[in-house]
Amino acid sequence: MKKNRLRLFQGFGIELEYMIVDRDTLNVKPIADKLFKKKNGEVIGEKNNGIISWSNELVMHVVELKTTRPEDDLVEVRNEFLNNINEINKRLEEYNAMLMPTAAHPWMNPLSEKVLWPYDSGEIYKRYDQVFNCSGHGWTNLQSTHLNLPFYDDFEFARLHAAIRVILPLLPALAASSPFIDKEFSGVLDKRLIYYMANQKKIPAIAGKVIPERVYSEESYNKKIFEKIKTKIAPYNEDNLLDPVWVNSRGAIARFDRGSIEIRLIDIQECPAADLAILAMIIGMVKMIAEERYTGLEKIQKKSTADLYRILKQTVSFGRAAVINDSDFLSFFGLRGVEDSTVGELLNHIYHDIKEDYSGLISPWIPYIDVLISKGSLSERIVKKTGHYPTEEELKKVYTELAECLSKNKMFV
Repeated sequence: MKKNRLRLFQGFGIELEYMIVDRDTLNVKPIADKLFKKKNGEVIGEKNNGIISWSNELVMHVVELKTTRPEDDLVEVRNEFLNNINEINKRLEEYNAMLMPTAAHPWMNPLSEKVLWPYDSGEIYKRYDQVFNCSGHGWTNLQSTHLNLPFYDDFEFARLHAAIRVILPLLPALAASSPFIDKEFSGVLDKRLIYYMANQKKIPAIAGKVIPERVYSEESYNKKIFEKIKTKIAPYNEDNLLDPVWVNSRGAIARFDRGSIEIRLIDIQECPAADLAILAMIIGMVKMIAEERYTGLEKIQKKSTADLYRILKQTVSFGRAAVINDSDFLSFFGLRGVEDSTVGELLNHIYHDIKEDYSGLISPWIPYIDVLISKGSLSERIVKKTGHYPTEEELKKVYTELAECLSKNKMFV
């Protein structure tokens, strides 16, 4: 089986999640099953549509689009995602519905509007609800982008996991898109990740500190992460319905069965072009670290989870404006002898080096990344347009525009 696995950076698995909303009110519409119903009336939450597949999620107002298998052409993947978004929107017209982007609905009430997916996998979702009470925003009102990066063996896993660990704290500054909850500015730029950090506090072993532990082999990962999860969920899992491998909710999770690490700290953007631009930037960042452009891997592997988590909490709240005063961390990205830097300054430096070293990877995405570097994350751009205290009508106007950005594949600026 291993002989068919990809090597580092040979292909990428990508998943994008979107809300289904009413075209007029923008209220969530729990009708994802309409996209999966067969002619005989059977509903199975998975549809292979060529390069892109569709699948259900925990709740009925969310649909996930994902690459059917790892792909190496990000431009083609962007085009295929757009084609599928347009196809789904066409099918949803019958129900006066459409897809809407961003990582959190700005006024959804999870207590009254939550509808769990009841079909295949429904028993798993019910168990989650029994254990964690999936009625809050962090369970039923969040949409994200996942990036799966391949590894072949323990040697490649060690390099990849070390690199991913140290870039995770920077991701909210690029990808935050959840500034509003319950019709109000949440006070942070990435409210989705605030919920993500607290979702499974009932069983802390499931998510840890979000930043994964310093583990660099399959054996070590099984012992320090999977076995701990298995032990802690046992009181709720006598029938073994829940598998520790996919219950694991760290910000990056290892899948040794298929040889990949899935990055989960990326908010969904306003259009596929923006999503794929951010993913290209992330791939470039991981490559630089894994290939030891600035620093030997041994030093990077030793960086503590607590240090990285401290930086993550800052970027979740303040994005580009967050200040990193960890000179050790800054040196991982070539800023030697620098005591502190804003995340925005650091990202600008990294972007310059990626353009220099990986021009083939990054060149199709330069116009989009330029916006992210100069104007900030989607959250920053939304708040700049609405202010901190928008009316309901002002919020609706902006999120209607965001839905148009999705269908037209254009950035919100």
